[in-house]
Amino acid sequence: MEGITRLCFGASYAVALGLELTQLVRPRPALRAIALLFGFAGLFAHTVFLTAQRPTLQSTYGSLLFLAWVLTVFYLYGTVHHGRFAWAVFVLPVVLGLVVLAGYFAPDPGVTPPPWSDRLAALTGERFWGGVHGVLILLAAVGVSVGFLASVMYLLQARRLRNKVAPFSGLRLLSLERLEEMNRRAVNVAFPLLTVGLIVGVVLMLQHQGVAQEWTAGKVIGTAGLWIVFVVLLILRYGLHTRGRLLAIGTIAAFVVMLATLAATHPSLGGLP
Repeated sequence: MEGITRLCFGASYAVALGLELTQLVRPRPALRAIALLFGFAGLFAHTVFLTAQRPTLQSTYGSLLFLAWVLTVFYLYGTVHHGRFAWAVFVLPVVLGLVVLAGYFAPDPGVTPPPWSDRLAALTGERFWGGVHGVLILLAAVGVSVGFLASVMYLLQARRLRNKVAPFSGLRLLSLERLEEMNRRAVNVAFPLLTVGLIVGVVLMLQHQGVAQEWTAGKVIGTAGLWIVFVVLLILRYGLHTRGRLLAIGTIAAFVVMLATLAATHPSLGGLP
């Protein structure tokens, strides 16, 4: 199990995506089954890798890999539950992109991760709340990612309808109403998680007196910017009753801000090393 690398599960996801794309051109039940097999194999290898390497949510490397793991579960559930629709074609490229991006922030190969006993023993005081902050931001990122996927599918489906493409030809997608509802729920769930996570982070930073550079760190600015984007989206939806394309584009913008935030430098928040 220790020989599992990012290439193992990344390659499994890539093969699954290739099979799903082939399925669009030449639909075959066997292709979908084999694609799911590779998807589950990738999830298994991904899980083993995270268990063995023990990256932290406070690190860019860990947050990207954990987000990719959660979205893989989302992909597998969606593919099984919505078997008629091209679910994997949209989710797997995001998963692969996160895995590749995580590779740029991977620790040195010679670094040995501390045992789980040390990790658990360190979860006290500020370190505990640093972990809470990381979990909340991760869950908010999952919501943003789901909203992003729904928005991309919404824009594509709207274009197909404008061009009068037959709904059951080629790429099959959920209806505009269901995609808009998915986006709405994702944003509504992500916003409170992001807000509480941001508050926890601010409280932890206030305990570090005289560390001015923490307030200008990329992750802090990015998280605050993402929160502002969410506020704008909520005002557009519930204040101005805006619907459709503009909200989809706004959610895509939120996803871009989120990726930049995850890839930014994180100040010391009392989290695990």
